[in-house]
Amino acid sequence: MSSELRNSDVRNLTATLDAFTEHWAPRRLVTVNDYDVKVFKAQGEFTWHSHPDTDELFLVISGRLTIQLRDGDVELGPNDVYVVPRGVEHCPRADGEVSALLIEPQGTVNTGDSPSERTAPLQDIGLD
Repeated sequence: MSSELRNSDVRNLTATLDAFTEHWAPRRLVTVNDYDVKVFKAQGEFTWHSHPDTDELFLVISGRLTIQLRDGDVELGPNDVYVVPRGVEHCPRADGEVSALLIEPQGTVNTGDSPSERTAPLQDIGLD
């Protein structure tokens, strides 16, 4: 494999996050096997939902993200990782702007089992 091909596969988190401004509109950074690695920006409250068939991994890059759960909140800051177990109802909230990374199986809808005005189609980063 030439270095040119390898370099075209490199993705930069900062450049990716700088490429869009929409909140709660995930972008696919890369795909690994059957999983999408996504980045998103958040501000305000999302929507209560669950993912009945999959866990959801959150990694906060910047800002503070609260994962509201029915039995208490989980507070995440930069470099914190939390996995919402499959089937657990949750509602992410960002009091200020947050940048974060998600890892989920391909095809996972951002609003899980609760379609709403926040349901967003997954977009590729488009930085080629």
